[in-house]
Amino acid sequence: MSSFDRSRLLSWIADAVGARTARYSGTIQALWAGYGELFRIELDGGPMPRAIVKWVRPPHDDDGVSADRKRRSFDVETTFYRTTASRCDDSCRVAALLAARGGARDGEWVLVLEDLDAAGYTGRTGEPDDDLLDAALGWLASFHARFLGESIDGLWDTGTYWHLGTRLDELALIEDRVLRDLAPIVADRLAGVRHRTIVHGDAKPANFCFRQESAGVAAVDFQYVGSGCAMSDVAYLLYGRDDEPADGIDHARLDIYFRHLRRELALRPDARALDVDAIEAEWRSLYPIARLDFCRFLAGWSPQGWRHDHRGQRFVRTMANLIGAPAGR
Repeated sequence: MSSFDRSRLLSWIADAVGARTARYSGTIQALWAGYGELFRIELDGGPMPRAIVKWVRPPHDDDGVSADRKRRSFDVETTFYRTTASRCDDSCRVAALLAARGGARDGEWVLVLEDLDAAGYTGRTGEPDDDLLDAALGWLASFHARFLGESIDGLWDTGTYWHLGTRLDELALIEDRVLRDLAPIVADRLAGVRHRTIVHGDAKPANFCFRQESAGVAAVDFQYVGSGCAMSDVAYLLYGRDDEPADGIDHARLDIYFRHLRRELALRPDARALDVDAIEAEWRSLYPIARLDFCRFLAGWSPQGWRHDHRGQRFVRTMANLIGAPAGR
């Protein structure tokens, strides 16, 4: 962004949030593929002293299926913060929205968000330890329990950025015929989940922000939030950890997630009407399916990387035998 553009944007932000001035204080990171940047600002006389700005302006020459998906994702994220984020309490903490503008028709998106670092959520890690992973699983359980059975206009009909419907161009790149054959079966199983909820859609460890002095955790990056199977989030969070069991099914951490889930479901106003045992039984049975779905994505998105994922390949063979897919070459 040029200094002129930034100056004009900062002036708009100040007006939008009711501050005297808004001052740029540093880039946090550039967005994927030159789509914009995430930066921090200082607010004088505003609702809070600092904020985070997510500024998006896709390159003019970026088009095709992938570009359309990314553009749509920013509309979805804006909708989430405008219509849904306020329903999240401290058990599934998200940043407060201070101001927003733009959309696909404008070719630009601006989100002005609470600075979670200033709120104490300063911890970031790509490999959370047991305590931090417990907190992240608790966040997911609260989020899934909160939106159980809901479908929210403006979010993805199918959450997650890797589901088969948005990755058909990559399906043909999968060298493993067994995995290609399993792909539509797996997608149908996940789409048929009876107890649907809203999923975060990109629940990697880097999208969780941890409080250093407590078990608190917040989540960011809601570009792929939408309806789906809760296990897609959990399988993604746990995939590829150094301490992942050889068979790929981390029963101990699934137990932790479901303990959190049962506690959160018990807090719902309709708790007595819920068949919690049925919810847990269905979701546990779909965890291996969700993990297999992510394996399919990895194999199509990064064939070279997938060739070195021997644990993932063994998991595919095990699942193929259980599901009854044809023998691979």
